[in-house]
Amino acid sequence: MKADFDPEDVLDFWFPDNGHWTTPESHIAFWDERMRGGMDTTICARFAELTDAAARGLLDHWAETPRGRLALIIALDQFPRSLWRDTPAAFAQDIKACRLCLEGIDNGHYAALDNMWERQFYMISISHCEGPDHLARMDLCCELTAADVETLPPEIAAMGPMAMEQNKRVRANIDRFGRHPHRNEVLGRPSSPEEQSYIDTGDFPHQRKIENLA
Repeated sequence: MKADFDPEDVLDFWFPDNGHWTTPESHIAFWDERMRGGMDTTICARFAELTDAAARGLLDHWAETPRGRLALIIALDQFPRSLWRDTPAAFAQDIKACRLCLEGIDNGHYAALDNMWERQFYMISISHCEGPDHLARMDLCCELTAADVETLPPEIAAMGPMAMEQNKRVRANIDRFGRHPHRNEVLGRPSSPEEQSYIDTGDFPHQRKIENLA
């Protein structure tokens, strides 16, 4: 097992310093690539061993710093969805990642991050994690995102309402179903008739295409 994994390797890959925040088009491309499977090939080629190490708890010390915690959240929440796509393992680290997010909000690590698009991966991880407190956590996401959109650069400020709407859509699904029904087949869970009707639409919040608002 490789011993010298570096959180900056994760962050440099996931948050490239390429000016994607300077135009709506480039920022939309940033999100589409990450939310619609565009990073799968690179994650599987470069970060498989790191993802496994994170899942085994070998990188837990990363959470001692704000940037290390963010890298660990990415490795636990985002990377498994690429490396183990369409298997239960894709979701196996959701609880741990969510706990890291909630702790990071409480201890100041969330607020210490540089920008909204970094902090939004806290929101995504929290929204991914099913559980009895899911609605309360989604209310927290809505509250934090509403404040955070005020920090967006003016070039992409028009995307702020979309971020807030994303949280509201997830919350509505959790309020309606108590879980993410589109996972049911992968997890071997039976779907209710109402859930199946929703699944048949194929319109899932985390997979929707971002529209250009320029």
